[in-house]
Amino acid sequence: MSPVFSHGSLRLYLLSLLAEGPKHGYELIQSLSDRFGGTYSPSAGTIYPRLAKLEEEGLVSKESDGRKTVYSITDVGRRELEGRQGDLDAIELELTDSVRRLADTVRTGVTDAMRSLKADLASAARQASQSSSSAPSVSTEEPDDRVASRIALHDADMVIAQFRQQLRSDLRQQVATGSLTDATVQQLRTDLDRVRDGIRAAFGTTTE
Repeated sequence: MSPVFSHGSLRLYLLSLLAEGPKHGYELIQSLSDRFGGTYSPSAGTIYPRLAKLEEEGLVSKESDGRKTVYSITDVGRRELEGRQGDLDAIELELTDSVRRLADTVRTGVTDAMRSLKADLASAARQASQSSSSAPSVSTEEPDDRVASRIALHDADMVIAQFRQQLRSDLRQQVATGSLTDATVQQLRTDLDRVRDGIRAAFGTTTE
């Protein structure tokens, strides 16, 4: 879910980053990645040609700092940035919307995974109930397996509810700090699928 810069937007965003202070190329790449929560990380082949173009236009200047080249915004660049503040605000809104869509994707994935786990638990409880009802009774004093299964299902529901609440809280914190990435979402789905498969294996059921 990487945000896509429209024509000229990345150029303008680079100027806004340099307006915060001089930076070398890697710092600009890292700043962009941080701003987009890791969902967008431009390559050096994307950044440096734009910096060279900005330098040609007199919007930025550069100087060597040891083995690194540091870029700074010029007065002309600041005037350019001030004149296009409306465009920059639109880019920031696009960023906020991208992070919100990512959060919605995570929320949907977690909800679906939790619903699937609860359905598996309910199915297992029904299977246990059917097995106990078809088996011959050994002792009238033996505990009712069906009651035990219902109690176990209730306990499992409580565990899942607590897990889901804590996970959503953790994910909101990650979104708030801009550190939630698409790779993290994919890993979360993989981990939840692995947990579900493990539960199904314990029940003796197969994955559909």
